[in-house]
Amino acid sequence: MPLRRRAAVLVAAATTLTALAAPAALADTTAPPATGTAAARGDLYGAADPTYDGVWRQSYAEIAVARSGYFASGAATAWLLAQQCADGGWPSYRKDTAKACDPKTEDTNATGIAVQALRIVQSSQSGAAVDRALAWLGSVQNADGGWSYNPGGPSDPDSTAVVIGALGRDASLKPNAKGASPYDALLGFQFGCDAAPADRGAFGYPGTDGKLTPNAKATADAVHGLVEGHLAGYAYASPSTPAAPPKSADCDGNPQAYAKLDPNAAASAAADWLLGRLHAGGGHLTATTPGADTPTPDYGTTADAVIALNGLGRTADTQATATWLGANSAAWAKGNPAALAQLVLSGADRSATGTAPLQQLIALGPAPTKRPTGAMPEADKKDDSSSAATVWTVVGVALVAGIGAGLLISARKRRRS
Repeated sequence: MPLRRRAAVLVAAATTLTALAAPAALADTTAPPATGTAAARGDLYGAADPTYDGVWRQSYAEIAVARSGYFASGAATAWLLAQQCADGGWPSYRKDTAKACDPKTEDTNATGIAVQALRIVQSSQSGAAVDRALAWLGSVQNADGGWSYNPGGPSDPDSTAVVIGALGRDASLKPNAKGASPYDALLGFQFGCDAAPADRGAFGYPGTDGKLTPNAKATADAVHGLVEGHLAGYAYASPSTPAAPPKSADCDGNPQAYAKLDPNAAASAAADWLLGRLHAGGGHLTATTPGADTPTPDYGTTADAVIALNGLGRTADTQATATWLGANSAAWAKGNPAALAQLVLSGADRSATGTAPLQQLIALGPAPTKRPTGAMPEADKKDDSSSAATVWTVVGVALVAGIGAGLLISARKRRRS
């Protein structure tokens, strides 16, 4: 997601986090060169300036391609690995990988999504890179259990959700030295019984005054993080046999009902709120951009919502929205690897232009190799949370001193939807 993370909004890139919990693929270690593509180079998805979104779009593109029946390009994975800093974190982009990283440029969103991508492609070097990344994430975790975009800031739901997706179930439920888990931090952003009935279940993004406002992007990211971290939904089970939705929180019987929700119930409540917003928007989400008087379609958050809902097994509820995305999002996604990945992962793999988003995405980057039927290894079916927990237990929790957020932090401001 993102996301976010999404400092990419500065260059009109799509937001993100998100992906269906579907079968993964091994990396293609032969690193086939890109041929006949629109990519500026043979190892990076997209020709646009990667300064603000290079790691994000590369990771998201690899996730979408790998989950669509391909072995991810070894060249693409090598590019992503080279972007990692020595201490384990990732910045949005390193122009010169021969130079040491400035720690102030590293962020939790780029690191979290890179971990998610590397776990899917499973290159020969991904295991060590993931271990270093998890250690870095542990070192910048806030006392409340969550994360900010840049270390040192207050926790936010988007960043916390991306990291949860990288950690896995066990580590996401493990308390830190202050007794707070990542899940505790995320749940703290959900509106509960003390909110207006119409807002209950939503996740809020804190404004400059610290107050939460129900936010569709934060809600979709929260659900996606819970699904990717294997805390909610059907994980890698068949979408045709999702777990039954848990019972709704009973505020009449227990005013603290939302504070006690388990991850599945919290995600289900958020999903109900998202579906209500989709219905209110005529089947998609809208947003009012700065300087505008009327809301316009919000393609990115709509795609994020579909991905999140599908992760909970609500595919029947999202079919109409996915169809709408496929028919209307071509101009929004054109040439944008992250946006195309969102469409692929949302199931909106259609285009009014006649070229499906998956084919457009593949054309923008290093050529992947088609995976033979039945080539998914058993290791891809397993939950990675145990390895995350192993690393997490040896990581000391530390608060990082405040740093200059500047341009990246400004990109994290959420649009109210």
